[in-house]
Amino acid sequence: MGGWRRRPAFPIAMKLPVKFSLIFIAVFGLGLALAGMVSYSMLQANARSQVADRAKIMMETALAMRRYTSEQVKPALNSLPQDTVFHRETVPAFGATEMFNYLREKYPDYSYKEAALNPTNPRDRAADWEADIITTFRNHPDREIFAGERLTPTGNSLYLARPMRAAKSCLECHSTPDAAPAAMRTLYGSANGFGWQENDLIAAQIVSVPVALPVAMANAEFRQLMTSLVAVGAVTLLVLNVVLYLTVVRPVSRLARQADQISKGQMDIPELPARGRDEISILAAAFNRMHRSLVAAMKLLDKH
Repeated sequence: MGGWRRRPAFPIAMKLPVKFSLIFIAVFGLGLALAGMVSYSMLQANARSQVADRAKIMMETALAMRRYTSEQVKPALNSLPQDTVFHRETVPAFGATEMFNYLREKYPDYSYKEAALNPTNPRDRAADWEADIITTFRNHPDREIFAGERLTPTGNSLYLARPMRAAKSCLECHSTPDAAPAAMRTLYGSANGFGWQENDLIAAQIVSVPVALPVAMANAEFRQLMTSLVAVGAVTLLVLNVVLYLTVVRPVSRLARQADQISKGQMDIPELPARGRDEISILAAAFNRMHRSLVAAMKLLDKH
């Protein structure tokens, strides 16, 4: 007898919640994996869309700066006494580019360029891939925006481009060298930035951003989403376990305990509560009837 250990009479209270939790975790985990696969691709697409929308806003800001420079800065500076210094601040492209350089202090991943095939300022000269974009706009005059992805030494980069055409005001400095201010020719020379015609497609407004930026944005949102879902799942599992214990485990445990006592000959036990019409209540009512029948049968046997 010393080596015999009695098995627990009522393992239900321990086993049912564990089994239910494992089933819930398995089902929830499968659903979480499927939700993660779908949401990750959606978040990636949404992040790219956010980056593109931000690039469009930056383009519009640069265009607004160009207009401000052309309509207010240039007339104000031109009204001053003339000198031999060319004020680059009167050039819309210069103003837009400088404004964007300040903007990059807040958004360092974005870069801006007004890439031209025949620019006055050498820094605006189009690279090969930028020249291809300008050619695309020339071949498709109705195209107002062009988006794409290219490989750079530091990884893939997204870009958004718009065509830029020569306005009538541009011809004051870019029609012929003789028409340009002497101070401008002194600063930039007479070889580049001339020969423009009104409404000619002269450049492309390009905003670039590394692909790593939308990927990082999507990954951060994905981690936040999955953390929230796991937290909701944990709270849900806890609540369901409490509800399961109160509505199923505890009544079934009481039923098992009474059955164990009856099997040992203890007939003087109270009946189980059998309120309601659910399966647990029906089972408790049936057990009570069986208990009463068994008590009556035992009494008959005792009489004989």
